[in-house]
Amino acid sequence: MISLGIIGTNWITEQFVKAADETKTFALTSVYSRTEAKAESFIEDLKKKDIEISTDLDTFFKKDFDTVYIASPNGLHFIQAQQALENGKNVIVEKPSTSTIKEFSTLDNLAHEKGLYLFEAARHIHEPIFKKIEEIVDKNRTNLSGASFSYMKYSSRYDAYLAGKNPNVFTTKFSGGALYDLGVYTVYDAVVLFGQPEKVDYDAEFLTSGVDGSGSLTLKYANFDVNIIIGKTKNSYMSSEIYFGRDTLLLDNGGDISHLDWADDNKNITDVPALKAENPMDSEADEFARIMIQKDQVTYDKLLKYARTVNRILEQARTSAGLVFDADEEK
Repeated sequence: MISLGIIGTNWITEQFVKAADETKTFALTSVYSRTEAKAESFIEDLKKKDIEISTDLDTFFKKDFDTVYIASPNGLHFIQAQQALENGKNVIVEKPSTSTIKEFSTLDNLAHEKGLYLFEAARHIHEPIFKKIEEIVDKNRTNLSGASFSYMKYSSRYDAYLAGKNPNVFTTKFSGGALYDLGVYTVYDAVVLFGQPEKVDYDAEFLTSGVDGSGSLTLKYANFDVNIIIGKTKNSYMSSEIYFGRDTLLLDNGGDISHLDWADDNKNITDVPALKAENPMDSEADEFARIMIQKDQVTYDKLLKYARTVNRILEQARTSAGLVFDADEEK
């Protein structure tokens, strides 16, 4: 098993550690948190023992572990991943890995120089159900005629924002908003299934904090468009669709995909059998560990290309909408 350090003690880090245990791929040895009490509570909830706790990043990165999983606010990803790589750690960083394509290129180059791995944790593209979608798209690619992806969920932090508080996920300081949260899933959908678009356009609904609460994104390809709606200030129950002329593949949403249907021209809807793991991060943990252990450069390069393309599209999208982050000042 690969020794693991984590940054952050939230629900997603807990889910990744559980996935690491379930797949027997990574072994947690070190935790960074701003407070020792939070780290201790996190470790206790996971029923872990002999885990080193750090409240200082310099101290944390001196610990003896191979790989770090970073699940801090978006605006902190770059500096923490950079420090990890400089200290000889492989990096798994939650999506989006950076706020700008310049930051991504810096991390990419540093990982290459150091001979280390840099993974963007787009967990849903590794799940069996997404692999089934890829299989269907490849089989019917000659009839491919577009897609619509929807992923809108009322944020658990939005009420706090409305009450005058300043949650990280709704600030430009931490590169928050709908596009750089739920929107990342849908952009990954398009990039993995259809490649890089020719044109990107984002129409955002701005909050007073300067971030996008929701919006509509259009990715233009040579022969079709992909239309995306995303949001953190409202709920949508629309299905997502991939079009093949007369026939349509239905996804229950564009992010946390759990069900597929096939609809034909006669309105016959047929269930498409596809596996969905109880812990959606199992496949991701298993794949990242496999790539490192087997030194699978081909798959690693493919994933890195996806991440690079997605981060470029995100920046193009927010530039088209006039969405500016604090990280842009560093350009």
